[in-house]
Amino acid sequence: MTWIYVAAGLCVAGLGVVGIAGARVVVAARTLKREIAEATAQLEPRRARLAGQGGETTPQAAYDRG
Repeated sequence: MTWIYVAAGLCVAGLGVVGIAGARVVVAARTLKREIAEATAQLEPRRARLAGQGGETTPQAAYDRG
């Protein structure tokens, strides 16, 4: 009978560890999402400026060089 209590205790402890790890993953994902949004916000004006320049940033293909 004691082994049942030990097994139940280990299961609860294991679920606690998995829950803590899951919470850490969620926090890390939120942090990553925020960092990606900040990087996108910083790069968007530059992308728009480069898009307005036309084909200057697009390299020529080797067969177009003549």
